[in-house]
Amino acid sequence: METASRFAVGLTGGIGCGKTTVADLFAARGAAVIDTDQIAHGLTAPHGAAMPALIAEFGPDYATPDGALDRAKMRALVFSDPSARARLEGILHPRIRAATAAAALLADGPYTIFVVPLLIESGTWRERVGRVLAIDCSEATQVARVMARNGLTEDQVRAIMAAQVTRARRLEEADDVILNDAGIDALLPQVERLHRFYLDEAARLTVPPSQRL
Repeated sequence: METASRFAVGLTGGIGCGKTTVADLFAARGAAVIDTDQIAHGLTAPHGAAMPALIAEFGPDYATPDGALDRAKMRALVFSDPSARARLEGILHPRIRAATAAAALLADGPYTIFVVPLLIESGTWRERVGRVLAIDCSEATQVARVMARNGLTEDQVRAIMAAQVTRARRLEEADDVILNDAGIDALLPQVERLHRFYLDEAARLTVPPSQRL
């Protein structure tokens, strides 16, 4: 997948770190935000574009009565069967890549932020973006947020976290980090600072190489 020829940031973070909240703050400042999770949800919504292939692969029991993916049932399957995860990703990932590329070509705003939960794990996104931004918080905060938001048990949340890269690895790979343990008031100055930096980077890329300092 090729992204649009403009300055782009890959925003990532573990489950419950607040990726959507931070992405919304950047969008409010004019950034073009493309959320791969939202794309995936659209593909697996009632009668979504990926549903015929998913039903053919996993059977009609993995669809809800209204034609969406039964996420709880699929989550249980992929955590118990690695081969099922590979089959699921084989169906979803090419479609997500295609939809992401299409959205990037239509994006406006001074720069693009791609929200990619598994950016580090994918191994390919690093070459597609100019900066990697990690949203970070303590593991205890992650667990509490996801339990409250999704109604999962602590063991279920920690199983999801264990399937993602470690917090230390994510921070090591990131160019920029936003800390999200302390609420919106603590987020705002961090977002504003990086927004100004990304505007500068985007402007710099529009200058011909011969004129850059």
